[in-house]
Amino acid sequence: MNLPKGPDSLCFDKDVFMKDDFDVDQFVAECRKQVQLEELREDLELYYKLLKTAMVELINKDYADFVNLSTNLVGMDKALNQLSVPLGQLREEVMSLRSCVSEVIQAIDNQLSKHEDLQKKKVCVMRLIQVVRSVEKIEKILHSQNSKESSSLEISSPLLAGQILERIATEFNQLQFHAVQSKGMPLLDKVRPRIAGITSMLQQSLEGLLIEGLQTSNVDMVRHCLRTYATVDKTRDAEALVGQVLVKPYMDQVIVEEVVKSSPSGLQMMYSRLLEFVPHHCRLLREVTGGAISSDRADIVPGYDFLVNSVWPEMVKGIEERLAYIFNPGNPDIFYERYSVTMEFVQRFERQCSSQASVKRLRGHPSYTSFQNKWNLPVYFQLRYKETAGRLENAISDGLVAAPAGSAYHLQVSEVLWSCLVRCWSDNVYLSPLAHRFWKLTLQLYSRYAKFLDEVLTKSPNSEVTKEPTRPLPSSASSTSSRTSLEEGGSESGSPASLSTKQLVYIAADIQKLQEQVLTNELLHFYLCSSNLFTLNILPFSLMCNALADSKASLSSSIPSLNTRMTHHLTERSCRFLKSASEVPRLYRRTNKDIPVRASAYMDNALRPLHQLLTDSTGLVTPHTAQEWLRVALSECTQKYYETISEVLSSVRKMEESLKRLKQARKGAAATTTAGANGGLTDDGKIRLQLALDVEYLGEQIQKMGLQPTDISMFSTLMDLVKEARELAEQNQ
Repeated sequence: MNLPKGPDSLCFDKDVFMKDDFDVDQFVAECRKQVQLEELREDLELYYKLLKTAMVELINKDYADFVNLSTNLVGMDKALNQLSVPLGQLREEVMSLRSCVSEVIQAIDNQLSKHEDLQKKKVCVMRLIQVVRSVEKIEKILHSQNSKESSSLEISSPLLAGQILERIATEFNQLQFHAVQSKGMPLLDKVRPRIAGITSMLQQSLEGLLIEGLQTSNVDMVRHCLRTYATVDKTRDAEALVGQVLVKPYMDQVIVEEVVKSSPSGLQMMYSRLLEFVPHHCRLLREVTGGAISSDRADIVPGYDFLVNSVWPEMVKGIEERLAYIFNPGNPDIFYERYSVTMEFVQRFERQCSSQASVKRLRGHPSYTSFQNKWNLPVYFQLRYKETAGRLENAISDGLVAAPAGSAYHLQVSEVLWSCLVRCWSDNVYLSPLAHRFWKLTLQLYSRYAKFLDEVLTKSPNSEVTKEPTRPLPSSASSTSSRTSLEEGGSESGSPASLSTKQLVYIAADIQKLQEQVLTNELLHFYLCSSNLFTLNILPFSLMCNALADSKASLSSSIPSLNTRMTHHLTERSCRFLKSASEVPRLYRRTNKDIPVRASAYMDNALRPLHQLLTDSTGLVTPHTAQEWLRVALSECTQKYYETISEVLSSVRKMEESLKRLKQARKGAAATTTAGANGGLTDDGKIRLQLALDVEYLGEQIQKMGLQPTDISMFSTLMDLVKEARELAEQNQ
């Protein structure tokens, strides 16, 4: 039913009244959020009138149907009563028929169940008959051979014996299938001894035939024998037999501890002899099973992998039992050599496999996993970790010692850091299964070095010269043995609190060089080529680059402290002499000294540390770095120098005014004059002139250092101050 449409001005939707969950209270509450109750009442009254009008129109439209509604229902009850009797009879007939059909269905189900049971029994009987027939057929074949006075199927023709075994194996395979299906049947228990005898005979015959074929290099005999093994689903038995008969005696001869220890290259020579076994003694087997290039694909016997299931287990077993000492990681150098030689042997053995699938089977073999786990690589890494990180900790404990002559670095600790990084990825230390561990150690070495520099540079320059403990590299999680200072946290920086200019320059030069090498091709060679981290997919290349960038940033984090320490050091040494400007009045007052024509001696002393910086940093740090140190130091020195000169000039001015007042009071007495004998510059004028010469000399030296006076903050103000003093001195001349 569709409600009539109301005006658009209504505060509610007409369709809300047709909802099954319509609630008056909720309707009123929702409408009150929009309009007042009075307006809601008016809208409802308006829509009520529309509904009444629509209802009247509907009645008028179907008026005839409304009037005839009661007339059409007259006599309807009688008609319904007349229909009830025949409907009841029909219901009883349907129920009776349904009962009959159910009985028939039940009878049919019973018959089908009996028939199915008979079919199952028939199948079991047929299987038992087939088992008996197969046993009798095999026994008949055996009896036929025995009647020809052949023992154990070993007749004059090996080819014929192989064919007979294949016939027996085919029949035996069917026998096994039907016997498994008939498991639990009483008749099978009676036949089982005969089956066991056939199984024993077949196994002995196959073993003897396979051994004979291998000893005589009879390809057809071996092929028939292996095909028969496959027919009876005994391929693993054939592989185990080859391992015991063919492989084990050779391994017993080659894997001898005394022979291996008799020569430094004894282990490598043994592996070479082991690798000779496959081409010399497995040629026939590989040709028959398709492992050789010359194999005829149309006549190969699939399903065998003698290298994986026969040769490799016996090799590993012999090595693990007779050469257990090679797995000892006590001496990391010897362990590395043994492990490398062994892994090369494993790779060469894998190349002898016939296919990638064979290599995959080899790597998934339990003996392969066991052999790899014999090498205690975590212990080896722990030993390398201690020796590598221990070297860096010892260098840190020595402090800022100069590097040996010819080194690419200037501090010994930096040289040791780089040598440790290179050693981590060198050919006689790095092992690819430990790539992630060496990578972590590399980042830890960078971090430890950066921490050391940070502690050295942030130490107060006014503190005593002491050796304070620094936080060493964390120990490896696998370490449970004796601990060095690296693990104990007892290493000492050993760097003096008062650092020289040369030491600070060396630190800056080494940081700059390390930053250049962190992301250069040299390090990429170690990280990506030697370690094969990228090709091994141990770490995504982007993450590795980000980690190196973080290491570079950790080195950069020391630069602000270094700059601060350098400029503070230079400022302190220079200002120590610039304070001598306060002694200039004492040099000229009542001393009758000549008019100054050159800068004071203290100025050269004050500038000497700055010139020494240029000398020490040439070729070590970039010119921009040295210029920036000078700029900041000179700015700080100029600020303090300005304060000193301002105080001196202020004192001179006060003294001059005081003397003038005293002169006026004494009415020009000669004893109070500060003029020279010939009416030259007064003492105060000489003082002002000397200070002006000092500042001008400072400006000249700034230019000689490669800077401009305008680059130095407060220098222009200082020049204005002494210019004014010079003018005042000339006026009073």
